[in-house]
Amino acid sequence: MSDLTRMSAAQLAAHLTSGEVSSVEATQAHLDRIGDVDGAIHAFLHVSTDEALATARDIDARRAAGEDLHPLAGVPIAIKDVVVTKGLPTTAGSKILEGWIPPYDATLIEKIKAAGLPILGKTNMDEFAMGSSTEHSAYGNTHNPWDLDRIPGGSGGGSAAAVAAFEAPLAIGTDTGGSIRQPGAVTGTVGVKPTYGGVSRYGLIAMASSLDQAGPVTRTVLDSALLHELIGGHDPRDSTSLNESVPNLVDAARQGALGDLTGVRVGVVTELSGDGYQEGVSARFAESLELLRSAGAEIVEVSCPNFKYALSAYYLIMPSEASSNLAKFDGMRFGLRVVPEEGPVTAERVMAATRGAGFGDEVKRRIILGTYALSAGYYDAYYGSAQKVRTLIQRDFDAAFAQADVLVSPTAPTTAFKFGEKLDDPLAMYLNDVATIPANLAGIPGMSLPNGVSDDGLPVGFQILAPARADARLYRVGAALEAALENLWGGPILAQAPELEIAR
Repeated sequence: MSDLTRMSAAQLAAHLTSGEVSSVEATQAHLDRIGDVDGAIHAFLHVSTDEALATARDIDARRAAGEDLHPLAGVPIAIKDVVVTKGLPTTAGSKILEGWIPPYDATLIEKIKAAGLPILGKTNMDEFAMGSSTEHSAYGNTHNPWDLDRIPGGSGGGSAAAVAAFEAPLAIGTDTGGSIRQPGAVTGTVGVKPTYGGVSRYGLIAMASSLDQAGPVTRTVLDSALLHELIGGHDPRDSTSLNESVPNLVDAARQGALGDLTGVRVGVVTELSGDGYQEGVSARFAESLELLRSAGAEIVEVSCPNFKYALSAYYLIMPSEASSNLAKFDGMRFGLRVVPEEGPVTAERVMAATRGAGFGDEVKRRIILGTYALSAGYYDAYYGSAQKVRTLIQRDFDAAFAQADVLVSPTAPTTAFKFGEKLDDPLAMYLNDVATIPANLAGIPGMSLPNGVSDDGLPVGFQILAPARADARLYRVGAALEAALENLWGGPILAQAPELEIAR
């Protein structure tokens, strides 16, 4: 494996800036890595070789001319296939959008292109971001680089697997109920869900508009800070975008890496640990708390009693919003169109045939559930009640943050499970998000970082939550814990992963 693919994004950026490495060399190294291992991983749905190398050549020329460039200019990146990208296929993991080429870029893609990051391609995902295992992609499973028989998490398993397999130093994911953080936990990568509105949603194919949020997927906390600062900021095209500047996240990460958390109160959420959590997950969590205490943090216990209703509320709010958002996929304007073979060809019958053929089982399940929850006679009993629970969860967070600067928990209750293990039991699958969902309901930022390896040889994730607009706290505490963990484990957690067998 090329040393270039082993570097963090920050390290690679430093070599590019100094002129020791060209962007073409770095981009080609990652494209070669994709060619070597993605046959086994299937992280990518589309690899944009020509476009990535063209961007890399442009950045090398601009750097040689002495142009002042973004710190990440020339560092390759992978994009989750739910993000609209002009000129590149964008499918949201669904057959109903197979072959669709968007005519415009999402705002975050505009920022990535303006900064000069070569886009390696689009990554696999659960269809329309509905899933926790990437088993619901219409284009096949993505495999976990730690164990190819296990899931990489979901819905953003492709982005997490690409970063974990050293196919990309950076990736973009989206998080509606944990779809950045949970894949991060089971693949040994860092995943961040920013404060809701902190990164523009313009150009994201929406599942649940009040919950969706794009964010970084990386191998280090500092890399996430660099990417988060790049894609964040106000966007007038997104009505939910925060009208304020991006906080200085890179400085927070660098301060945290010094290892001093004196005066920081870390709240352990009692409802997000204990029964139902794998023994190895609980053991690594306890070890991480001791590392934070050793860095000077004060560990306090906090209770959020309404969190026990979060999963139920989420699985009413999310499908309700999804059923509305997915109504646009009707076979009339873009994407797949299926014409009935028999009988009259009416708009209604074309819509029914297109959706029947184009949507997978999980998408259909959630559309049916959401439509029912919003129907006359049930709206107040289901959707309305779920929104009231959402308010109670937000109040729980407010009370908890009055006692602590950040809240922590395991990111996921278990390590990566095997393919098919929970596929026929949707409720068991949904429980993977029990610790991540509350943050989306409240709109607060969250981070997952790898905090060790369980007894089964698979990575474990540690979740940090902060108040809305206090994303910098995630990076300070996360970087401090990352530094302590590297001392404990003798290097990055991802270094514990077995080496993949290459195709050539």
